[in-house]
Amino acid sequence: MTRFGTWLALVVLLTACQNETHPAFSPALTPTPHAAPTAAVLQSGDVPAGLTACAGSGPMDVYLSVLESSEPALAGRITDQWLGLLKIGASAGAMSVFAADSSACKAELGTTTTTKAMASFVARFADESQADRAWESGIFGFAPPPPGQLTPGLTLGTSTGLGVRSFTYERPSVRLACWRHSVYVALVVVSNLELNTFKAATAAVDARLD
Repeated sequence: MTRFGTWLALVVLLTACQNETHPAFSPALTPTPHAAPTAAVLQSGDVPAGLTACAGSGPMDVYLSVLESSEPALAGRITDQWLGLLKIGASAGAMSVFAADSSACKAELGTTTTTKAMASFVARFADESQADRAWESGIFGFAPPPPGQLTPGLTLGTSTGLGVRSFTYERPSVRLACWRHSVYVALVVVSNLELNTFKAATAAVDARLD
């Protein structure tokens, strides 16, 4: 082939390469990470004045370790319940307790007949189906009632304001909400406080479950 022929072939090859269309590179979208349970549970700004965070409020291992030093029997029961949630897929969990008197910090979920207290628990799962199974089986002994077996003070489903997979229960001195939102299960227990305080607490936690 002559030098001109070689040059012409090269020009044709370059033109063909320039005319080829190539798909634009699109970087893979990084999924938005879910909030940590420690950020989703009740925070100091969510509770009324006069309530102080109990020692140990935070990740479950910290909470249980602190509780073990003051109430080993209660810590043992809650540990067993937490291990049960881990077995069905919980990847992280947190507990926060706020009370007007430190004696409530040693009570189960801060519930007493006289002291104002608020407790919250949030666990995160790998997916919604795992979280749903956990909610159905019960969170620390609180499970949704069978259909048609509602009792006075108990509200199930969307009427709670917390979605289809939710229930609330009210007694004279205690109000409780348990629900599943996205990949989380949540529990809020309020003792000796007004209804508006209870609703504000559940709304604050629910808004962070994304």
